[in-house]
Amino acid sequence: MRIGVIGTGTIASAVVRGIAVDDGHQITVSERSAAHAAALSAEFGNVAVARNQTVLDQSDVVFLGLMADAAPSVLDGLNFRVDHRVITLMAGATLDEVQKLVAPSVAAAIMMPFPGIARGGSPIMMQGDGALVREIFGARNSVFELANAEEMAAYLCAQAVLSPVARMVEDAANWLGERVSDRDQGERFLRLLVASSLEASACAPLIEALNTPGGYNQRLRLHMENSDMGKTLSDGLDRLENGS
Repeated sequence: MRIGVIGTGTIASAVVRGIAVDDGHQITVSERSAAHAAALSAEFGNVAVARNQTVLDQSDVVFLGLMADAAPSVLDGLNFRVDHRVITLMAGATLDEVQKLVAPSVAAAIMMPFPGIARGGSPIMMQGDGALVREIFGARNSVFELANAEEMAAYLCAQAVLSPVARMVEDAANWLGERVSDRDQGERFLRLLVASSLEASACAPLIEALNTPGGYNQRLRLHMENSDMGKTLSDGLDRLENGS
């Protein structure tokens, strides 16, 4: 494909890295975020840097890696073609809102990737043209197709569980590090334990499998549940959903 990227921040750069190798795409990235753009061009022979309008002129699929509040001023005056298919990476702007910014092009999909997309094996939340997103990313990532803007908003809230989970693992690693000779090895062990266990099993059966009466896992879980861990999480998600 001929792919263009307007806005090359951290996430957009990860997206480019995830598709620049072995897929045969010709990729043009905008001068915006010049350091990221220059690094991508230096790293990959099929990535070129150009002005925003040239990015559009040389592309058939266009990614928008802009901040939602900056997008109107950046995109104003650019000439989108009717045959452009636009994929937006912008949190805070619905697919319908993006459509107004890129007319007469088609706002084909909104997707919310994570930095792991650069190496593959990452989940991708998306709404819109699932076939297009899977064609570009599906070989190395898991695409989760959502029905509407309301589902996307709910997923955006729920994915914020990643940070508190990482916090818990780091806190446990720090506790362990005070008791063992190699703190970093302890953290690696805990990260692999959590990631591999959750990848291999749905949550409910994993909790049941770890529910040995009087066992370490059951005792720690019950202690944290009795401290209203679940209610604290639910209240936090409600606050995100309500914008507070």
